[in-house]
Amino acid sequence: MRNLQNGVLLCILVLVSNFTEASRSTWVATWVASPEWADPDPKQRLLNIDGQTVRERVRVSIGGRQLRIQFSNEYGSAPLRMGSATVALPEDPGSVTPTSIQTLAFKGRPAVAIPAGATVLSDAVNFPVSAGAELTLTLYFPDRISAATFHEIALKRAVISSRGDYAHAAKIDADATSRALISVSAVLVPARPSQRLIVMLGDSIVDGYGSTFDADRNWPNDFFRRLQGVPGYSEVAVVNAGIGGNRLLSDGFVAGTGFGAGFGLSALARFDRDALAIPGVTHIVLLDGINDIGFPGAKLEGRFFADPADLRTPRDLIDAYRKLISQAHAHGVKLIGAPLTPFEGVDLPGYYSDSKEMTRQAVNEWIKTSGSFDGVIDLDAVLRDPKHPGRLLPRYASKDRFHPNDEGYQAMADAIDLGLFK
Repeated sequence: MRNLQNGVLLCILVLVSNFTEASRSTWVATWVASPEWADPDPKQRLLNIDGQTVRERVRVSIGGRQLRIQFSNEYGSAPLRMGSATVALPEDPGSVTPTSIQTLAFKGRPAVAIPAGATVLSDAVNFPVSAGAELTLTLYFPDRISAATFHEIALKRAVISSRGDYAHAAKIDADATSRALISVSAVLVPARPSQRLIVMLGDSIVDGYGSTFDADRNWPNDFFRRLQGVPGYSEVAVVNAGIGGNRLLSDGFVAGTGFGAGFGLSALARFDRDALAIPGVTHIVLLDGINDIGFPGAKLEGRFFADPADLRTPRDLIDAYRKLISQAHAHGVKLIGAPLTPFEGVDLPGYYSDSKEMTRQAVNEWIKTSGSFDGVIDLDAVLRDPKHPGRLLPRYASKDRFHPNDEGYQAMADAIDLGLFK
């Protein structure tokens, strides 16, 4: 665990250095994916790359005339070699418009080796992209990757080739596919005067679990699309820093425990990396803490997510929120809080109890009434069933009765007071 923590510290230092360079050049993030670690898994093909090419897509928020792409090897155990990398406009998951293909360079070179625990930022490439556009990134990894840095809930199909470099190919025949992302952690565009950037930080509800696959119907994307139709807000960037299973206070599973995805560093631990260090950030929306309440005693395949005795009190979560508020204000960034959403009826044994619901209610009361946050988005009021306030309104609930569906995520986006981001 100490080696993991040391690697994380190195990555954060390198990340801040890379992003400081970007900030000096007046760049702003238009898309991000928070890095995660994972146990080896023969079924997850992105964790078993060996001399193959990966084609994956991202949807930006604001546009720009140039791009820079950040790649992460934060959880790698060895240098990560990319033999070639391109950006292009997609036609479908495996195909791109041939005339749009542009080579990415790193200090003028088409290949790069990213040290273990580090990140790298590409050179600027002239690639005009419009607001809300989708991009295809194609990466050739000439070596076997023994420990990948990835993002599990990408909710977009990535295509993995047979062995070989197909970074400049118009079409890749899929040897395998994945719903995750590997290595890519940010897309930057040139900033405009008085640029605003909203980072949405949290768990799987921020990440968009439960929304329609390959449709970009998560909460941050829905909110960005809403902003596009509002005068004075169409140039506001919105990025998604959610991680499935994330907690406010505790890191995810240690590698080797057999749980698959690691659920990421706690929000406290990753606040600098995934929020404050993002180039251009002016506002952060925080929705995190429900897993701190629900995980103790919850089981999956006979294993506890957290020790049943490790129950969190309202004071535990409130103290953490106060720390994050203080950090944000020290950087001149506004932090908007969101009360935790209903979780009764969730399809996970041990996750919900009446006493845990009392903790959620106490935490939510503090978020709404303390005045500590720079604003509040009452998502609990938006999503709860008026006849049974501990549950999601059925029309807004996905199959697991915990995550919103497309309609629920849209309702969340529609409920945000735009005055919070002036």
